[in-house]
Amino acid sequence: MTLDNILEEIKKAQNIVVLTHESPDGDAVSSSLSVMHAVKQLGKKVDVIIPEYSKDFNFLPGAELILKEGTIKNYDLAISVDCTDLKRLVGSKEYFETAKTTIEVDHHSVNAMFADYSYVDPAAPSCCQVLIAMFEYYGVEITKDLATCILTGIITDTGGFQWGGVTPETFEFAAELIRKGAKIKEICRIALRKKSKAHCELEKLVYNRLEYIEDGKIALAYLTLEDYKNLNTEMGDDEGLVEMLRDIEGVEVAVLLKEKEGTNGFKISLRSHETVNVSDIALLLGGGGHRGAAGCFIAGTVEQAKTKIVNAIKHELEK
Repeated sequence: MTLDNILEEIKKAQNIVVLTHESPDGDAVSSSLSVMHAVKQLGKKVDVIIPEYSKDFNFLPGAELILKEGTIKNYDLAISVDCTDLKRLVGSKEYFETAKTTIEVDHHSVNAMFADYSYVDPAAPSCCQVLIAMFEYYGVEITKDLATCILTGIITDTGGFQWGGVTPETFEFAAELIRKGAKIKEICRIALRKKSKAHCELEKLVYNRLEYIEDGKIALAYLTLEDYKNLNTEMGDDEGLVEMLRDIEGVEVAVLLKEKEGTNGFKISLRSHETVNVSDIALLLGGGGHRGAAGCFIAGTVEQAKTKIVNAIKHELEK
């Protein structure tokens, strides 16, 4: 059984590295730290490598141990969390592909199954929910620190238990995590409601550039590198902007184009209320995600990127 094989590999390894996807969200950072806390209970040396992430997640227990690069050249074991393929995995060539053994844990329905041992549960709304089920199977002690990390991942990847995929089991896990000491009020305040001043300025820009397409079924806006530079933004300052567009009355698909440094193109964030499968749209353009939240990358100018993504959305709306 895969779960037993994963535990056996963890026990065999002397040094372990945990990796996640580029532009990590709350579930990615929380999953990485959750694995670190759990594996340390087995007396193993663990490095969590996340070169860049939002400082909003510095409240998570163990965040001060996150590294920008590895401490050794070749790890016995590399564990990927919350990532669908090697292209999006930060440190894939330096640490994952050079490790003796590789493991991936994920919850996305489209996954390349790129590790020696892959455990993917597409029914789970977050990677952290997959992890807590694994930890319970392994008999890992759910400490207050571990509970805080897991609950943060679940909350951020479900929009505070609002998005699709949330099940009765999700609430049962959450209740247990709260009993273990996780503070849901504090997690929600920091991870969901807290806004930087730069975020508010980006929000104004997005509203100023908002376009309604296809009789208001599509809401679209964009941000450039110059915008980010002028507002002195940090990673995470644009979190929640595309959801803001999705929640406008009559909108079926929300699109936010964010210019990506060094690529001559734009990262595309897509959101819907799940009546439209934005994962299918992203897949057409080489990306992926969930039914209600997905993303991809489009090379070219902002007008070229807008045209390409709008045409892909129209194709999906016409089905």
